[in-house]
Amino acid sequence: MVIDLPEGKQLVVDSKVSLNAYVRYTAASDETSRDTELKLHIAAIRQHIRALSEKRYQDLYRLNTLDFVFMFIPVEPAYLLAVQHDMTLFNEAFERRIMIVGPSTLLATLRTVASIWRYEYQNQNAQEIARQGGAMYDKFVGFIDSMEKLGKQLDGSRDTFADAMKKLGSGRGNLVTSAEKLRKLGIKNNKQLQNHLVLEDGETETGDGEH
Repeated sequence: MVIDLPEGKQLVVDSKVSLNAYVRYTAASDETSRDTELKLHIAAIRQHIRALSEKRYQDLYRLNTLDFVFMFIPVEPAYLLAVQHDMTLFNEAFERRIMIVGPSTLLATLRTVASIWRYEYQNQNAQEIARQGGAMYDKFVGFIDSMEKLGKQLDGSRDTFADAMKKLGSGRGNLVTSAEKLRKLGIKNNKQLQNHLVLEDGETETGDGEH
């Protein structure tokens, strides 16, 4: 089994250790037979440790593995029986970059791997939040700049509008006064200027003595 880790790493779990001697051990009817099968069981594990160290999974399957391989003994009593009767198995395996694990210890390891992935996802999310936050901030700054430019353009438009209205209705000879004079002279018109435009001009209001 290959377990994927962050940064493209893999963890190899090998479970091909022979348990034939252990099966015979559990079926033995006398102490002598059990002792013999126990020794054969430990020897089978030791032999698999040596064979496993020579396999070089990372080279064989082009894996980007860590420096050690998990040697999984899938039957918990078989795992405990071996390590309890020969503690040197751990040291020998470790020296060959192999970790002996049973169902309980493998489960703990897999939970650790799950935690590593969870932290990796959180880290990736934090990086994505920072990226999106930076992009949003840049957009916000750009929006403020655009609003300031728009405000300046609106100010310019208001000034232009005010100047035009002054020319239209203020000062001697303005267009409103001239237009009203023409109307009073009897031009043929269908429409009439609104009162507020006429009343805003003092000349139109008082110049002819009419209100």
